[in-house]
Amino acid sequence: MKIGFIGYGSMAEALASKWVEKHSIFIGGRNLEKAEKLAKKLGENVEFGTESQAADFGEIIVLATPHQAVFEAINAAGGRDALAGKVLLDINNPVETSDFLAKSYDGVSLSEKIAEAAPNAHVVKAFNMCQAKVWQMKPPVFDGRNLVVMYCGDNNQAKEKIAVLIEDVGCEAKDIGDLKYARMLEPAAAIVIKLLFSGHNPYTVLNLIQPEIK
Repeated sequence: MKIGFIGYGSMAEALASKWVEKHSIFIGGRNLEKAEKLAKKLGENVEFGTESQAADFGEIIVLATPHQAVFEAINAAGGRDALAGKVLLDINNPVETSDFLAKSYDGVSLSEKIAEAAPNAHVVKAFNMCQAKVWQMKPPVFDGRNLVVMYCGDNNQAKEKIAVLIEDVGCEAKDIGDLKYARMLEPAAAIVIKLLFSGHNPYTVLNLIQPEIK
């Protein structure tokens, strides 16, 4: 698959490093020097450029900016028309460190608000529950169990593509339903974020224990 990242921080690096051997990667952002630095770190075949170039490149677009910059990034990518038909992977959490509560957008999640901003794209929420160091693990295993990555979205074909990417990082994919269930994933991530900021180990996770799966 062709994956365009908008953003070049620790989450972008951790995920792209897991996908670069199986998929085509493009690193995009407003700071071309930072985009180029990450692209070169990932490998000679990784391209880099602007947000709009990343949107043109990818069938999957990873929104890997801080949550406060997501809508600015969507506009920089070309807006709703440029993202039509694309899979938008939202890995963000609208959580401020002042109170560690997940922000609501008139009763809906950030993912649903992104879907409003890009109504012809297919938004999937995933990879928001852990710190970047967890995605660097090879593979993410805790107490002998693979990490379960819960995800949600309204388009089944889009979700199938994200499930492949979840398995590519060595995790088990768990579809929890429509995009509205991002309203549960974002507050769940806020719990982890609060624990991390209070001094817990960076590898602190909430994992789904399924006794029927060995």
